[in-house]
Amino acid sequence: MQPNERHPAVNPLPPVVVALFLVIMGIEMTFWLGSQGVIGGPAAIGWRLEAIQRYAFSAQILDWMIESGHWPVQHLLRFVSYAFVHVTFTQALFVGVFVLAMGKMVAEIFGSLALVALYVVSAAGGALIYGLILPDPLPLVGGFPAVYGLIGAFTYILWRRLGAVGANQTRAFSLIATLLGIQLLFGLIFGGNFDWVADLGGFLTGFVLSFFVAPGGWARFRSKIRHD
Repeated sequence: MQPNERHPAVNPLPPVVVALFLVIMGIEMTFWLGSQGVIGGPAAIGWRLEAIQRYAFSAQILDWMIESGHWPVQHLLRFVSYAFVHVTFTQALFVGVFVLAMGKMVAEIFGSLALVALYVVSAAGGALIYGLILPDPLPLVGGFPAVYGLIGAFTYILWRRLGAVGANQTRAFSLIATLLGIQLLFGLIFGGNFDWVADLGGFLTGFVLSFFVAPGGWARFRSKIRHD
């Protein structure tokens, strides 16, 4: 080691994680500044509501597409676009913090493209499960199902590591069990909706997708198929 060689006290965040965080918070800041009258004039006050109406995932629209057999692009985009629109600044901030925390480890191990795929596909998977399981649910808005997909990938990493050392792999699921338990508890105490169904769907999607996008995952999958 050279005498003048320096190591950062904190490992820098992968650029894709920073970019995803900036997109989420940039959209939210646009809504907030508009609501405060800083930008956009009087019409900006309704930007958030207009975005929710245009980009939220709707189970009613999903039912219509299934029944009619028509799949307009603008409605298919709702499976992903809802994850970038939030009801409040606080909701967006929590999503952004989880993206930074979970995204860092996932991107460093899986890679940038895998992180984006996990976020997008988990959002779609969570919305699909939410729309198919619940009778007449409310429109779905916010990035938590996608974030739970990153938690699913993080759980996969822990699950593999515990398996490699012969430890109890069920310990890897303690984080998701704790988070969902807190959600259900708050729902019982303060009342709430069934967004946790979408969150769980996002987690399951992220966990399963990790078998394919993890380093060497696709090769292991093909090898298993050949041997079976």
